Amino acid sequence: MAERESFIINVDLRSHENNLAHRTREIDRERLIVRRGQPFSMTLHSSNPQVLQEKLELMLHVGKSNEVEIPVQKERGARDQWWFNQLEAQNEVLLTVHSPADAIVGQYRLTALVMSADGRIIKKTGEISFHLLFNPWCTDDVVYLSDERLLQEYVMNENGIIYRGSWNYISSLPWNFGQFEDYVMDICFQVLDNSNKALEDSKLDMKRRSDPVYVSRTVTAMVNANDDSGVLFGSWSPPYSDGVSPSRWTGSVPILRQWSRSGVRAVKYGQCWVFAGVACTVLRCLGIPTRLITNFSSAHDVDGNISIDYVENFDGYAKQDSTWNFHCWVESWMKRKDLPQGNDGWQVLDPTPQELSDGEFCCGPCPVAAIKEGNMAAKYDALFIFAEVNADIIYWRMLPDGQLQKITVDERTVGRNISTKSIYGDFREDVTLQYKYPEGSAKEREVYMKAGRRVLDPTGEPDRLKLIIKHGQPVFGTDFDVIVEVKNEGSEDAEVKLTMRAMAVTYSSLHQGDCQKQISNVTVPALQTHKEILRLHYENYARCVSDQHLIRVKVLAEAQGVTLPIMAVSDILLRTPEVHIQVLGRAFVWEQVSANISFTNPLPVPLSGGVFTVEGSGLLSDTRIYVTHAISPGERVSVNVSFTPSRTGVRQLLVDFDSDRLKDVKGVATLVIYRRYRNNFRVTGGFY
Repeated sequence: MAERESFIINVDLRSHENNLAHRTREIDRERLIVRRGQPFSMTLHSSNPQVLQEKLELMLHVGKSNEVEIPVQKERGARDQWWFNQLEAQNEVLLTVHSPADAIVGQYRLTALVMSADGRIIKKTGEISFHLLFNPWCTDDVVYLSDERLLQEYVMNENGIIYRGSWNYISSLPWNFGQFEDYVMDICFQVLDNSNKALEDSKLDMKRRSDPVYVSRTVTAMVNANDDSGVLFGSWSPPYSDGVSPSRWTGSVPILRQWSRSGVRAVKYGQCWVFAGVACTVLRCLGIPTRLITNFSSAHDVDGNISIDYVENFDGYAKQDSTWNFHCWVESWMKRKDLPQGNDGWQVLDPTPQELSDGEFCCGPCPVAAIKEGNMAAKYDALFIFAEVNADIIYWRMLPDGQLQKITVDERTVGRNISTKSIYGDFREDVTLQYKYPEGSAKEREVYMKAGRRVLDPTGEPDRLKLIIKHGQPVFGTDFDVIVEVKNEGSEDAEVKLTMRAMAVTYSSLHQGDCQKQISNVTVPALQTHKEILRLHYENYARCVSDQHLIRVKVLAEAQGVTLPIMAVSDILLRTPEVHIQVLGRAFVWEQVSANISFTNPLPVPLSGGVFTVEGSGLLSDTRIYVTHAISPGERVSVNVSFTPSRTGVRQLLVDFDSDRLKDVKGVATLVIYRRYRNNFRVTGGFY
């Protein structure tokens, strides 16, 4: 018996071929990483071939502290059971392990037991570690997605575009999701391990990790750090001196790595697109198809009445509700077995901390289909999300006696140009009609009523005055004009008091300061239009404009003899220059590549504290290059950066430029990284 027990068993996890078959080779080529519902194989070698003819048993443990124990059956059993089969060949055994399509995702430890005929353990291998992910390629997995083009974009693509700006001037922000960068997967599981639910009851939490509804909701809670050990603190106004300005980030990986390396201390700072970008990285890495969504003119309804109430006095206003120029969240694809039929497919998940949901700062998952149909009973947070894309805006004015006077009701502004990156390239796909019926249609108003809000009937006579605000797309650093047109559609001349106010705001409507205010008394002849010009100077708006370079213009027109004034609002997004990137020569994996990065100061004043931040998935980690001198007006500054690509294929190099007076200036370059082959002393290029 001593001779029989002195043998050694070696295990070959066959990581290269398993990871290739499971589409996880980009994550790691050495460690075994597989997807549930799809078999994987390993080989047992022994110095004593006779022993491998004995009975084999497999045991699984999952969780940091082996919270869950799972026996692996020898024969195929129920669909929700792990099982294996074996094939003996000389002095080795090929094991094929089958996981159920609803298995727990996480890090597993497998032990192989060699058993005697009387049930004693002859030999026990050391723990064999591997990771199991969701499998959107498996028809039995609830995250299954049938279209390979969608899977390549929403699971495999590490580069993305986040849409920002305003509904009538949409800008693109390249983003490095980087879900396959080194050790990002480990950090994603670390995120789950540090949730409040995991810390309260790790065993129950681990058992629930088979459900993407539970996992995705946990991710939305953990990406923000409002009430847990989450990844990011949010801040919507400066100063950011004790952290990083949200506008400086160009990808998720530096944020996740900083959080992990600091002992799960929250990173400072994020805003909605940063929260959404990090959540998209985590969910794609775990295997849940996910895309980033931007809702333009997004409502934040705090009291659940599906309307946004502004109280204006034109010297400032106080409010709780707000509309954001844009707001970002993510959608993940999954079946909703916890809900009635018709709720499968894309689910809204919002990691930005706005309101509590079941006692936590999290939001979703909520079916997009439920939002479109006004089904407010659907879990989770349907009413809040419905308001984000459907709320009416009601403007009120405070009268001298303290009474509120309704100025106007805007039923069309909220929820415009809802956008995501197309699967066909780096351009925008509009998904508004997936969230709502056409604006102003009978069906849209019907759904609004179904959601619990009474449709307001128009009152009073139709306005004989019309207000229109016109402007171009001015460049930050220049003076520009805003044209206000007052159109008189009545049969009599109108004496009108025009109050025009320009203010700097953040994209989330936080007031940063007044730029200019102008009051004019004008006569508008019957059936004619009067034009008034508001001139905005750089020195007036530069002192208070936010990193988003956003100016809001409000105009109030009060006509003699007319009880109700009329009002118009327009947001002006100031354009900024781009960073120019030139990659020098053809790029090969594991060979140094150089790129030239340049920027020209467009402002009439010098820029100090200039810094370029460079990163790219498969190219280089985030790297900062400081400009040591003040950049004069009109001066072009140029720097070089060298890096060594670690992975082949199409890659993106992302650059951000920040300074004291100008921030959030971006640039992107697309590279193809080849592998160099040597064949008969001739060098050729290829991807793999």
